[in-house]
Amino acid sequence: MPDFVYIAKDTSGRQQRGQSQAASLAALATELRQKGLVVIDISSPQPTGITAAMDLGISINPLHWLPIRSVHMELGLRQLATMLRGGLTLLTALQTVAKQTSHSRMRTVWRQISEEIQDGASLSTAMSQHRIFNRLVIQLTSAGEMTGILDQVLDRAAESLEKRRRMQSNLVTAVSYPCIVFVAAIAVCLFMMIGVIPKQKQFLTALGKKLPAITQLMLDISSFITDYLLIIGGGMIFAVVAVSLFYMTAPGRICIDYLLLRMPLVGKLLRLSATAMFARSASILIHSGVSLIDSLRTVEQLIINRHLARQVAESRDQIMRGSSLSEPLAKKGAFMPMLSHMVAVGEMTGNLDDSLDEVARFYELQLEASIRQLSAIIEPMIVILVGGIVGFIYIASFAALFAAAGR
Repeated sequence: MPDFVYIAKDTSGRQQRGQSQAASLAALATELRQKGLVVIDISSPQPTGITAAMDLGISINPLHWLPIRSVHMELGLRQLATMLRGGLTLLTALQTVAKQTSHSRMRTVWRQISEEIQDGASLSTAMSQHRIFNRLVIQLTSAGEMTGILDQVLDRAAESLEKRRRMQSNLVTAVSYPCIVFVAAIAVCLFMMIGVIPKQKQFLTALGKKLPAITQLMLDISSFITDYLLIIGGGMIFAVVAVSLFYMTAPGRICIDYLLLRMPLVGKLLRLSATAMFARSASILIHSGVSLIDSLRTVEQLIINRHLARQVAESRDQIMRGSSLSEPLAKKGAFMPMLSHMVAVGEMTGNLDDSLDEVARFYELQLEASIRQLSAIIEPMIVILVGGIVGFIYIASFAALFAAAGR
C-alpha cells in the first residue's frame, strides 16, 4: 500500500501531521475521521486532477458581479458536505467547490478560505473572516470541527439557510404585489388631482352654476394638494428621515421594533417568523452539540427584531443565574405562547432540541398560512380603496355635468 502524508486537526483545534499507509486517499481520510480528526489535506504520490491549480479567471459577465445570495452559500455548503462524506480532504473539497461555483465573488471567498486553512486556520475561523456567513453557520461549523461530524453540520447549516430564505421569500411575495398596486394607485390619483382636475375646475366653474357638494369637495381637495404639495412632500420626507435616524439608534430601534410587534396583522407575522427562526436555529445548534448558552448567544444575533433579541439575551442571563429557559420565554407580547410550553416539556424530558424542532415546524406552517391569509385580506382592501378613490373622482365629475345639463 502506498504512503500518504496527512494534515489534520483534533477536537481541541491542534494541528497534527503524520504519515500512514492506506489502500487509497479516501480510505485514509475515512480512517482519520473515525478517530475524530478533521482532515485538512492528504498528499498523494500521484496527484489527481482535483488537486490541480484552480481556474481563477475573472468573468466579464456583469451578472457574476451581483451580490452573493443565500442560495450560493447553500449550494457551496452542500457540495462541501457531500465531498467530505465521499472521502475528500477538507482542502481538496474547498478547492473543488471554488472551482465549480459559477459566481465570481463566491469563488473568491471559497478560494480565500482554502488559503487561510493552508496557513493553519480552522474552517470556522476562516469563515468568520467573511461577513457573508452568519453566526449560525460559523457556530455550527465550529461544533462540527470539535465533534468530528463536519459533513453533517454543514448540511444542517445549508438547510437552515434554505428555510430562512424561503420564509423571507414568501413574506416578500405576499406584500410586494399589494404594495406595488397601492403605490401605482396613489401615483395615478396624484396625477389626476394635480394635472387633470385643475383643468376640469376651469371648465366646471365656467358653467356659472353652483356645483354639487361632492364636486366642490373634489375641487377643494385638489386645490389643497396643489397649493401645499411641496409642504406635504417635504413633511413626508422629513418624517421618513427622522424615523430612519431614530431607528439607527439602539433605543430607537428597540422602540420601533416593539411597536411593529403591536401592529395588526403585521405584528403577528413578525412574531411567527421570529418564533420559527428561534426554534429552528436553537434546535439545530443544540442538536449539533453547541451548549445552550452559546446557542442563545448565536440566536440573539440572528433575530432581526431587536426587542425580541433583547428577550433572548435576558433569557440567557437568567439561565446563567439558575433559571429555566421556559420561564423568560413566557413573557407576554414576545414570542408565541406555544414556544415556552414546548421548551418546558423539552427541559423536563431532556429532548430540548426535538421539542424546538416541533415548534419550528408548527410555526413555519402557521407563518405560511398567515401570509396567504394576509394576501387574501390586503388585495381586496386595496381594490376597494383604489376603486373608491377613482369612483369618487368620476362621480364628482359627472355630477357637475348633470347639474349643468339640468339648467
